[in-house]
Amino acid sequence: MPVNFPSLPAKIIYTLIVINLLMVGCTQNIAATTPTIVSTFASQPTNTAAPVINYNGDGNLAFISIEENGYAHLFAYQPKDLPFTRITTGNWSDIYPALSPDHTQIAFASNRNGFWDLYVMNLQSGDIAQITNTPEYDSAPSWSPDSQWLVFETYTNDNLEISIVSVNDRTQSIVSITQDPASDHSPVWAPDGRHVAFISSRGGDSDVWLANLDLTGEDRYQNLSNTPFASENHPLWNEDGSELLWSSTSQTVGFSGLYIWEANLPDRTARWVSDGIWGAWNPAADQLIAVTNSANAQYITYYDIKGNLIVPPVPLNGSVRGLTWGPAKLPSPFPASFAQAAVDSLPALWSPIVTPAPDVPNQRWYLVDIGDVQAPYPKLHDLVDESFNALRSRVILDTGWDALASLENAFVPLTTNLEPGQAEDWLYTGRAFAINKLMADAGWLVTLREDIGAQTYWRVYIRCDKQDGSLGEPIHNAPWNLSARYELDPSKYEQGGEYAPVPSGYWVDITALAVSYGWERLPALPNWRTYYTGSRFNEFALTNGLDWYSAMLELYPPDALVTPTRVLPPTITPTRTPTLTPTIGFTRTPRPTGTPTISPTPTMSLTPTITLTPTTTQTPTSTVTLTPTPPTIIP
Repeated sequence: MPVNFPSLPAKIIYTLIVINLLMVGCTQNIAATTPTIVSTFASQPTNTAAPVINYNGDGNLAFISIEENGYAHLFAYQPKDLPFTRITTGNWSDIYPALSPDHTQIAFASNRNGFWDLYVMNLQSGDIAQITNTPEYDSAPSWSPDSQWLVFETYTNDNLEISIVSVNDRTQSIVSITQDPASDHSPVWAPDGRHVAFISSRGGDSDVWLANLDLTGEDRYQNLSNTPFASENHPLWNEDGSELLWSSTSQTVGFSGLYIWEANLPDRTARWVSDGIWGAWNPAADQLIAVTNSANAQYITYYDIKGNLIVPPVPLNGSVRGLTWGPAKLPSPFPASFAQAAVDSLPALWSPIVTPAPDVPNQRWYLVDIGDVQAPYPKLHDLVDESFNALRSRVILDTGWDALASLENAFVPLTTNLEPGQAEDWLYTGRAFAINKLMADAGWLVTLREDIGAQTYWRVYIRCDKQDGSLGEPIHNAPWNLSARYELDPSKYEQGGEYAPVPSGYWVDITALAVSYGWERLPALPNWRTYYTGSRFNEFALTNGLDWYSAMLELYPPDALVTPTRVLPPTITPTRTPTLTPTIGFTRTPRPTGTPTISPTPTMSLTPTITLTPTTTQTPTSTVTLTPTPPTIIP
């Protein structure tokens, strides 16, 4: 039965929305126990009448694309007046929202029709119009100052390029802005209408570039950031075009975070403002809304232009896939599509199913087999195997092939020694798995480096089986080539690799997908630059908030964890086989083997007598007794 709120106060309505969102965020994930490629991961909007939701707030609204259940949906948010309120829903993703200059429309990218295309949403009616209709990937739109055109990224000629499309006239041809073998993406139209800022890897890593639309050839492009040891992303102009905001991830020196470049001082280095991996201006350009990052979670917060915190960080339920902020107004009550999306319930992705097992001492947990998986020990903890199976099913659905059918490791018993530095690895707990690294050698897996604080993490992408645009997305930024350290270049060895060219094709972000199912990526070991295995780019763990020792106690008694030496597997002989180790006397005579003979010399001949004295120790020794004889003079 539809629910109607017309007479309720706005605060009660907002409270109900918050409770609904919290229940969705706290619900544990559920999935089938065996891999399947059937999609049952999110609910569709129902055909029943949508509830009436009012919004009487006035001020700047943020529109954010947030991943939930592996799909990205659009949310409206205002810290004081409107909690996170979903305005799109479905078994597809809506990403990269961009508010129009007149603040009445939002352009975004979506794969709701099977391929990635551009769409425009009317904020008053909720109506959505499709702008592009091609099998190629079209995304990251940005409005022209007159709201008549969109500049966007599109996948063509095996890489991302920048193009322009008309919003209202479909007969207009699409105009190309870049044609370069590098990855050109994330364009933003300058308020003067004659410049477009974008991100490009044409310099080796991801830098901010500026295209002058009044010029042609290579003279039209200018590198604004020019940082060889950092990766820039998500540029955005302020309202008058005097400043350009972007995020930067430093690899060696400098600070990661949000930077501002001043157009009237183009040769001056951009200045650091605050932490963040994504930012947006308010119309007065005196405040910033920012997305900050931790190892496996993201937060949204507000700063003033000097970097002072205005609103404490608010945790998000998933990764951000787009952000825009401005003085937009939503109708009150909400359009039916907005109201329905706001209350749409999302099913959990998986839930643990306990497998009965007899003879488990002291109520400890146990391991269960994960079927049809190749690994040294294809087992996982009974509380996490359903999550792995559900994730594996989703990977099959999103990539078109069973990428998790072969693992480098799943559970590792205590009797197995891992590489140095992994003595307390999560693989011992049965709560972790390691993807097969051979996929990287075959070109089906790439990693992007992300330094968060003092630790290094990795974002893992797996190549899709179909490359027609129906699965996955192109990779935007340059990946990190860990194998470059073996090219006998000292600088590459010390850095632990180098940036690699952006690979062509369509890929799936396995790291983001794994987080939806509760699996966390692990930080690289401190010595990863000179120790390949220490990178741990392929390992994921489902900790459920436990530390390593507590997780081990779920499987083992405490005595097994305090034993100074690991329990060795049984051998054929109960003790080590003794070997003879002769003890050499005071001379430098080589160790005797068999029956030694000494060749006579012009001055002396020695007749050694060897007496082997066995001992009762494990390693017997022999004593060599040398009896000198008078020298024999040879005439």
